[in-house]
Amino acid sequence: MKNNFKIIILFFLGLIVMNCKNEDKTPSYHRGEMTILTDESFKSVTEALADGYMINYPETKIKVATKKEDLGFLDLLKDKTRIIVMSRDLSPAEIKSYEEQVDLKFLPAKFAADAVVFIVPKSSSKESISMEEINKAMLSDNQEFIFDGANSSNLNFVAQKLKKQPKDLKYSVIPGNKNIIEELNKYPDKIGVIGLNTFSRPYDKESEQLKSMVKILPVEYKGKQYTPDPENLRTMNYPFTRILYFLTNEGNFNLANGFIRYSCTQLGQMIVQKEGLQPYNLYRREVQMR
Repeated sequence: MKNNFKIIILFFLGLIVMNCKNEDKTPSYHRGEMTILTDESFKSVTEALADGYMINYPETKIKVATKKEDLGFLDLLKDKTRIIVMSRDLSPAEIKSYEEQVDLKFLPAKFAADAVVFIVPKSSSKESISMEEINKAMLSDNQEFIFDGANSSNLNFVAQKLKKQPKDLKYSVIPGNKNIIEELNKYPDKIGVIGLNTFSRPYDKESEQLKSMVKILPVEYKGKQYTPDPENLRTMNYPFTRILYFLTNEGNFNLANGFIRYSCTQLGQMIVQKEGLQPYNLYRREVQMR
């Protein structure tokens, strides 16, 4: 009888242990692994947010991988990744594909204002550029602008801003935003087109070094010149301000949605600000004086 009782106790203990093990494997916002696909232009802010999340939730492991914006979107539709970072507006057809294939309502999680910027070597005599110049040059056989490649966020956004198709634009290519900065001196008659987050981080040695190598051209629009500074990003007066957002195919509150929520709350928005970008969600800071 005692032996039977021991067997019953051991059986129930075994069930408890098995349940605990199964529970450990259950997907959760504070435990597990995930890869975020992001265009190289905003890799820095994505990595900073991922690092912040992993510090807050040590049982998570988030890898940030770079992929051209359009290709990342296709991977999301094919369920090859759970979360991507986007900057351009999706077309009605793309939104329809997302909602049909992912079976979720299209709800972009906006978290930062970034910008596409136009740069020239320090030695260049050029001091600004107008929207008219940009539009004309993007259709010229001179290929005056240097982008980081086809399907990239920078090219997509400029095309969308000019109301053109990327395939109709003419440009030169140097792969990588950082490479464009470092090699621009070899092409004194060209203008580099990069993402602001490439060198937006204040007090970061690499960022400051990259920024010191080039001049950022103010963009003239409707008779006024605008620089990509925080105020012009906040008001979106800088013509090439773009809003970064997360898109996921995760239908429940697990790691991808947990990360999105974190990035859009005050802690995540503080990280965005430290990256030198404009937080999308503004939080008031109240100070009580006694």
